Amino acid sequence: DPDAPRGTWVHWTLWNIPPQTREISEGGVPQGAVQGETSFGRTGYGGPCPHMGTHRFFFKIYALDMNLDLPLSARVGDLQKAIDGHILDQAELVGLYSRE
Repeated sequence: DPDAPRGTWVHWTLWNIPPQTREISEGGVPQGAVQGETSFGRTGYGGPCPHMGTHRFFFKIYALDMNLDLPLSARVGDLQKAIDGHILDQAELVGLYSRE
């Protein structure tokens, strides 16, 4: 959420998703995948809750040529450094959300 008042807010990081994964159900984490620390200061998904206005939420997915060996305390910056030079393909979806 780059529209957060304190700068970009990371709601979830997840890596080592098995390549055969076609869907991640609500509240689910694929077996073998690892969740990293978010801007909430904990691992796991934290949903959107903008206090005002419409916010953009960027969903990014990367196909890598390797699995990552990162601790649960890894944050988005650690993840970005680890994938540098290992991206085979990538996609991005931008969603809009506002509370009423």
